[in-house]
Amino acid sequence: MKARLKTLGLIGGMSWESSAEYYRIINQGVRDQLGPKASAQLVLWSFDFAEIAALQAAGDWPALDALMVDAARRLEAAGAEALVICTNTMHKCAPAIEAASPLPLIHIADPTAAALKVDGHNKVGLLGTAFTMEQAFYRARLEAQHGLEVLIPEADDRAEVHRVIYEELVAGRIEASSRAAYRAVIARLVERGATAIILGCTEIMLLVGPDDSAVPLYDTTRLHAEAAIAAALT
Repeated sequence: MKARLKTLGLIGGMSWESSAEYYRIINQGVRDQLGPKASAQLVLWSFDFAEIAALQAAGDWPALDALMVDAARRLEAAGAEALVICTNTMHKCAPAIEAASPLPLIHIADPTAAALKVDGHNKVGLLGTAFTMEQAFYRARLEAQHGLEVLIPEADDRAEVHRVIYEELVAGRIEASSRAAYRAVIARLVERGATAIILGCTEIMLLVGPDDSAVPLYDTTRLHAEAAIAAALT
């Protein structure tokens, strides 16, 4: 008997560059599990990231909460049985979604933390947008719920990591100079004791890979997508 797939609701477009990776990884994973003709059952709400980025820059998180809750409700109406926010930063809105929607939300920090702990890492570096690195919504979950010690780059490094994401990666630009800058930031985190690095923005995996770091890199896009696959097959 063919396994029943749950329908996943993807909240994407933040940016579409990384949402495309979610679509690819989830479908490839379902195919690997169920056979060469199988693919995932997905419904996608894809935002205009220009609107999202403007609200982020303005600090209007109540408006962002409202948009994300609306997306979750649209996906539920379209038949979604579980929700996936295809971005790290917008997990700041996860509590609002969980309060408004009956659907389970697969939180991106949880499979990331689980993978780190399985591999024996307790002190880790975090790269991401300034929101993800500096605000508590992401780091606090890793620390309080999963017992990890999370290091973030120094202020100048945080600014450069954030700039590259918003000025280059979301636009599909991959610059050698930015890869070199990220390598240097990673190296400084390792010098401070990080035994692994969380790529805590879903676009960063487009820029750096294992050869760019002396310690393992944990790609939140792939780990989150794999957790979504597991949920769909459960």
